Amino acid sequence: MAISPTVPHQISRKKMAAIPIKDQQRREDGTKLKIIIVGAGLGGIGAAISLLLAGHDVQIFEAANEIGEVGAGIQVLPNSSRVLQSWGMKEALDKYSTKPSRVNMLHWKGGVISHMDFATSAAQYPGTFYWDFHRANLHRCLLDRAAELGANIRTKARVSNVEPSSEGDFATLTLENGEQHVVDLVIGADGINSNLREIMLGREDPPILTGDLAYRLLLSTKEMLKDPELASFVTDPQVNYWLGPDAHAVNYVLRGGELFNMVLLVPDDMPAGANTLAGDVEEMRALYKDWDHRIPKLLALCESVYKWRLCIRSGMDSWSHPSGAFTLLGDAVHATLPYLASGAGMALEDAAVLGEIFGRSANPRDPAEKRRLLTIYEQCRKPRTEMVVERGNRQQWLYHLHDGPEQEERDRAMQAKEEGEALAWRDSGLSPQLLGYKVEEDVDRFWHWGGSEINEVKVDSPARVQGKS
Repeated sequence: MAISPTVPHQISRKKMAAIPIKDQQRREDGTKLKIIIVGAGLGGIGAAISLLLAGHDVQIFEAANEIGEVGAGIQVLPNSSRVLQSWGMKEALDKYSTKPSRVNMLHWKGGVISHMDFATSAAQYPGTFYWDFHRANLHRCLLDRAAELGANIRTKARVSNVEPSSEGDFATLTLENGEQHVVDLVIGADGINSNLREIMLGREDPPILTGDLAYRLLLSTKEMLKDPELASFVTDPQVNYWLGPDAHAVNYVLRGGELFNMVLLVPDDMPAGANTLAGDVEEMRALYKDWDHRIPKLLALCESVYKWRLCIRSGMDSWSHPSGAFTLLGDAVHATLPYLASGAGMALEDAAVLGEIFGRSANPRDPAEKRRLLTIYEQCRKPRTEMVVERGNRQQWLYHLHDGPEQEERDRAMQAKEEGEALAWRDSGLSPQLLGYKVEEDVDRFWHWGGSEINEVKVDSPARVQGKS
C-alpha cells in the first residue's frame, strides 16, 4: 500500500511532473526484505533509493573509510534523467546542473564534423534532459535522498564472504573483522574492481584492458574568461568532442560556469597492476600539442593531473547466485568505456529495475519468488547493458580513426540522416532504444514470465565462496 511521500511538498511536485515521482511504499513485515548493498557509489546509492521506495529495509556497506565519489564531470542523458526524476530528485539536482545547449563533434584540428541540439533531442523523450554535473554533487544528492528515505550507511565495512543458504531464503554476509549479518538479499555494487563478483564466482576475475587511459582534469574558469578564444566555452555551455588519431578529447562546463571539465583519452601506457596514477602534465601537453590550438591553451592552465586506466567487464552467464539471495549490479557486471556517456546511467537503470520488481511483488521473501524476480531483472538488463558495452567499443574505434578514407566516411556518417548515423545520440537505430528507455515498460514485458529458476552462474563452490583477503 502506498503512503504519502517522505517529503510533504513532494505531493505538489508530483502533480506537475512530466515524469511521475514514486511514492514510498509501506509494507507488512512479512513482505519486507532486509537488504545489504555493498558499495556506496552511484549505482549502490541508487539501488538503496529504489528499494527503499519499494518499502524494503536497506543497509549500505562501504569498504572505504569515508563516503565520497572520485572523478570530475558526468553527463546525465535522457534515460537516466527519467530515473532520477522518478526518485523525486529533479529539484535537488537542478541547482548543481549545467544545461548545455548542444554537442559538437570536431576534427582534431578544430573543424566541425557535426553537431546535435540537446533540446531538440530531449523533446523526443518528454520530460527528460541532458544535464552535466560534478560527480561529487550528483553523488551527494543521491546520498541525501537515500538518507531521507531511511538508508543506513556504514563505512569501513569490507566484505570477506557471502554465503547464501541452500534454500535461498537468506544469505550470511561476513566482514573482514568477523562480524556477520543475515539478510534476505545481498547486492554487490562495488564497482569495476568488484570483490563481490569474485566472491560469487569463487575465483579471481580481473577487468579487461581496453588499451586506453583517461587524463581527467578540472580547470578554474577564471583564467579562461580572460581569453576571448576560451571564454565562449564558459559563457555558452556546450559539450565538445575532438576526434583524432588514436585519441580524443571531451570538455564541458560544471557548476554553472565555476569549473571546466576536460577528459583526454589516449593509448594506455600505465604499468601492469596500476589503475590510477599521478600524470605528467608536460607529457600530457605533448600528446595534444598539434591539435586544435584551443586545446594546448586549455592544457596550459592545468597544474596537475591524474590518469585512469580504462577497462571493461565481460558478461557473466548470470549476475545472480543460483540461490536467489545474492546479485550484482553496475560496473561489477557491465563496466563500459565512457564513450557513450552511459556507464553510470546503466547502473542507475539497474537500480531502478530492482526497485520496480521488488516493489511489485506481494511475496518477495519467498525463495522461488526471489529467483523469479532476479530472472526478470536479468532479462531486462543483460541484453541492454551488453549492447551499451559493445557500442562503447565501437565508439572507441570511430573516435580514434587516423585521417584517411575511414575517417572521411565516419565524418559523412555523422551528418543527420534517417538511419545508421555515427553520432550515437542521434542514430535512429540506437538513440530511441538508448535514450527512450522506460523501466516500467521493460519490467512489464517480463513480469508474467512463469519460470522460477535463474541461469546458473558458474561458481567454483556454489554453497560457499570466499572473497579476497
